[in-house]
Amino acid sequence: MLIIALGIILAGAEVFVNGIEWLGKRLNLSEGAVGSVLAAVGTALPETIIPIIAILFGHGQEGHDIGIGAILGAPLMLATLAMFVAGISVIIFRKRRAHGTKVMADYSTMSRDLSFFIIVYMTAVLTGLIPPAFRAVQLIIAALLAISYFWYVYQTVSQERDVNADHEIPPCYFDRKHAKMSRIYLQVLFALILIIVGANIFVESVKAVALIYAVPVFVLAIIITPIATELPEKFNSVIWISREKDTLALGNITGAMVFQSSLIPAIGIILTDWQLTNSALLSALLALLSAGIIRYELKSKQHISALYLMTGGLFYAIFLFSVFQGIIR
Repeated sequence: MLIIALGIILAGAEVFVNGIEWLGKRLNLSEGAVGSVLAAVGTALPETIIPIIAILFGHGQEGHDIGIGAILGAPLMLATLAMFVAGISVIIFRKRRAHGTKVMADYSTMSRDLSFFIIVYMTAVLTGLIPPAFRAVQLIIAALLAISYFWYVYQTVSQERDVNADHEIPPCYFDRKHAKMSRIYLQVLFALILIIVGANIFVESVKAVALIYAVPVFVLAIIITPIATELPEKFNSVIWISREKDTLALGNITGAMVFQSSLIPAIGIILTDWQLTNSALLSALLALLSAGIIRYELKSKQHISALYLMTGGLFYAIFLFSVFQGIIR
């Protein structure tokens, strides 16, 4: 079932990538807007649903803890493991890429996304240190986080279209001749359903395997499930990197990072008491350090290599080590 689930997710990602590129073309959006907003929000849906369900329908504080963990875990996975996968993909496909291992993503798009992520995620995390007596302050910050995301979307979508960044797009799978908007919307919706179904099958299959081999529930919750729910972003980015559409590939990850660090924590702050543990703070610190290194490289050189993307793997390895040593629990 694991293989079948991965196949479904990969098929969904391929259909989604094609549909979202056509949607961006029809809406006359820049590649940065397509990757950072349309693709990012679409593929972030599976992992967004999990914490909200856990908070609303979980059992008291346990449900809240699971929800908060999932909310903080998504940016960690994106800033570390997803970046590592993107870097590895550049290495693997280097012979078919005109620029080899150099990542040709739009500098301004990545720089903007990462800067925004660092600011809003740090704000969301620090809000978890505010005592319960100042609950009103937390709620005000939650509102500001939500507003900041919509401001980010406005800024991204209103950017001038860079016609020089265009790439040839394969025919729309659902309408090869005319690519009508109704068919494009239908294709994107179908792909999202396929991705969500595949991700759910994958998670359930992993749970079954974990049960057979007596894998602790904690390890399942903090490591395996988040990896599964982030598969859509990773697969989309791998497909785009193989076609040297780096702005779309990296924008898909960084845009999801922005979404997962602003709007989703805002919901978490409103629905829970949002009191973060030392483990949660350490996880957040790893995500911020990984994003910060990539942001520094972009600022200093105005481009980035696959090697720097792969440094995300180092921070994810530190996270795994901390989990198995009982530092993060």
